[in-house]
Amino acid sequence: MTDGRKYFIIGFAVGGVSLIISFLLRVFAGGLFIPELAAQTVFSLMPGSVESQAVETLGPLAKQLTFAGAIVGNLFLYGELAVLLHGTYRKLADKGYFVNIVQLSLLSYLALFALAGIMLEVTQFQSQPLPISLIALYLLPPHIAFGFILYLKFRREIAGSESVKQISTGLQSGTDLGRRKFLNIAVAGAVGAAILFFGAGFLLPKSTKSPDQGSQQAEPSNSDEKSENVALASLLVSEITPTDRFYRVDVNILTPTINSDAWKLSVRGLVNNPLEVTYEELKSLPAVEEYATLECISNKIGEDLISTALWKGVPLKTILEKVQVKPEATYVVFKCYDGYDVGIPLERAEGTILAYEMNASTLPQAHGFPLRAVVPGLYGMMNAKWITDIELVEMVYEGFWQRQGWANNAEYQIHSTIVSPGGALTARFGDLGSSKFVLGEKVPIAGIAFAGDKGVSKVELSMDEGKTWEAARIAEPLSKNAWVLWSTEWSPPAAGRYRVIVRATDGTGKIQKSELQNPFPSGSTGYHGVNITVEA
Repeated sequence: MTDGRKYFIIGFAVGGVSLIISFLLRVFAGGLFIPELAAQTVFSLMPGSVESQAVETLGPLAKQLTFAGAIVGNLFLYGELAVLLHGTYRKLADKGYFVNIVQLSLLSYLALFALAGIMLEVTQFQSQPLPISLIALYLLPPHIAFGFILYLKFRREIAGSESVKQISTGLQSGTDLGRRKFLNIAVAGAVGAAILFFGAGFLLPKSTKSPDQGSQQAEPSNSDEKSENVALASLLVSEITPTDRFYRVDVNILTPTINSDAWKLSVRGLVNNPLEVTYEELKSLPAVEEYATLECISNKIGEDLISTALWKGVPLKTILEKVQVKPEATYVVFKCYDGYDVGIPLERAEGTILAYEMNASTLPQAHGFPLRAVVPGLYGMMNAKWITDIELVEMVYEGFWQRQGWANNAEYQIHSTIVSPGGALTARFGDLGSSKFVLGEKVPIAGIAFAGDKGVSKVELSMDEGKTWEAARIAEPLSKNAWVLWSTEWSPPAAGRYRVIVRATDGTGKIQKSELQNPFPSGSTGYHGVNITVEA
């Protein structure tokens, strides 16, 4: 093995130790974790069309792979630094341990500090925004450790210790000892990377649980009435999505953590009375509760990025009345702790809730604690989380995703989904059974339909490729902003394989589009269908 390769592997492995220390500081002290910042920088620079394709292809794995790639990239950087630092160490080896540890630590520290500074200039996000003084402080411990361990490795080599001689002899003669040493160092680096990636798992979005692993949730008032419909019974259990199964999509690798005691909401811009309120002051204002469905604009027809919860908070209208909005204002801009920003038309303030509770419990960190917006009629990207500032402006405002190419007029597309049979939306409703039936028995079919704040007036199904349509029964929704459950029972005329498709009509009489359209830039369209097998 060449010297350069050997020192690279040493740096790669020692860098794993440095990253573990940095990660622990991020988790327990809110420090800066370079791979997290690197991944968010990638997201900031990625065009919306590319991001959409990545999410469509890989789903949540796209974010995790980016994070893993950033970790590996950081380890490779440490490997290259070790090669460089070994050269400087040989020149200063006789200066004593203090000088050597300082130079080994300082050069790596300055390199990572400079890299962090560049990324902070480029990225629009930082899950844990920090002043430059704290960033400088948090980078010190991992790089002191990096320099110290490198010093121990390099000193042994220069001193000609017996173990290093054995490694050198083994490498020259091709003995198994040399190979073992090489593999041990490589494995150490790989294990360090794995610990970092999988150790972050408890902070990354968790896998969804099945419906029988229930969590606290609010109960719909009309559940008894709906439960009379057998076809709907399996959906009723999760008509309100338990908080631990509510979908989550955001730009953050690790969840932002905010101290509510230090948090304040600032309302400014084109207002007569700028306002700043604390968390407790906000919660003391008159509140409202409403069931509302949120859906990610990246959601494809028949997929799971849609959920319904009971939200409690202060009407945005109440806050705007307090600050007295000036006549020239046209947009309300939400600015968030992590750097995210988005704007909604001023008229959308009517009905918008600044929510601090979800399903009768304090809003979780993953869903925007201490404050998020719930905006009727607009896709999830317009429903900002971790809000710190509200600004009134006079122009049409394009937020982060809009600057990446996504639609600014992000009204929900009308759509409907067959949940049972067929297995759609399993992350929200669980696996509701087989798609095989016996001739002579009725086939129960049920699902959801959603059209934002326009409501759903009709749901129809077709068993003959859209030639004819039959209306399904629609249950009373939890609110005008929630999905509706629908159901029907169908008697197959003969054994065989059938394709069942569904369409919905919103409250204004508009029928959902049949043309299949990918999410970017305005949300998915198209009919959802399932295959049903009827056996003789």
